[in-house]
This record gives sequence, C-alpha cells and structure tokens, in this order.
Amino acid sequence: MDAARARKLADRIQQVVAEMLERRIKDPRLGFVTVTDTRITPDLRDATVYYTVFGSEAERADTAAALESAKGIIRSEVGRQTGVRHTPTLTFSHDPLPDSARHLDELLAEARARDEEIAKKAEGAVHAGEADPYRRPDEDLEDGDDLGVEEPSERARRSAL
Repeated sequence: MDAARARKLADRIQQVVAEMLERRIKDPRLGFVTVTDTRITPDLRDATVYYTVFGSEAERADTAAALESAKGIIRSEVGRQTGVRHTPTLTFSHDPLPDSARHLDELLAEARARDEEIAKKAEGAVHAGEADPYRRPDEDLEDGDDLGVEEPSERARRSAL
C-alpha cells in the first residue's frame, strides 16, 4: 500500500480516537489521556495507538483497562469516519517516550549541578608549576642549541673529517 495513504489514515485514526476519548467515552477509569501517535501496518489491517497518561502507575493501569473495554466502540467509530473497506484492528500501547524524556532531563540537570560544583571548587585553584609551561622558540634558545639543530658550518666541518 502507498506509504502516504497509510500515514494519512494513521493521522485520521489518531484524530478520531482523540475525539472519542474526549467527548464520547465516559468511563470513570479513564485518566488524563493524550494520544501521541498512531502507526498502521502497510496492509492497513492493524493500527497501534500510542498514548500517555498523566498520573501514577495505578491510573495508567485503570486507563489501559478503560481503553481495552472501549476498543470496540472506538473501532466502529473509526470505521464509520474513515470509510475504508476493512476497519483496522486497534491496539492501545502506552508511549514510554515522555517518561524517557523526563528521565533524560533529570540526568542532564544532575550533570549541570555537578559541573557547577566542580567549577566552584576550581575558582580559586592555581596551576602546579609555572603558569605557562610551554617553551617558546624565541625564548632561551640561541642558534638552535637546545633543539639539536646544527649550524651549517658545523655540519660541513664534520663531513670533511
């Protein structure tokens, strides 16, 4: 099947499911649900609806049960509004992406705090040894003696011997 058609159908299914959850499904177990994405197989037979729930693990479990019990009503509405010959079966899956993003944000905040702590400790620190430990070619060197470079006249005298 055409990938563009499958994407359009997936977007339409996402809209229909979101509208159904907002307006028609009145299950008290249904928490604060956000439909984040919908993926459909290339043969347009199976659709996976990804959702997130704001709340605790118990609220997530209750919402999953409510979505499972309302699956038939939602699927019939999807079939009615999309007009496809075979209405895809719906599978609801909790989207772990927001939880992962939140965890990454926490890790980055912790790393920033550690960096600030290290920067505070390093404020009054001084270098061990000289401030500039590197030698410059124009300092302390005369005629290349320290670099092991011979003068051309010295080379000529040695080769003559």
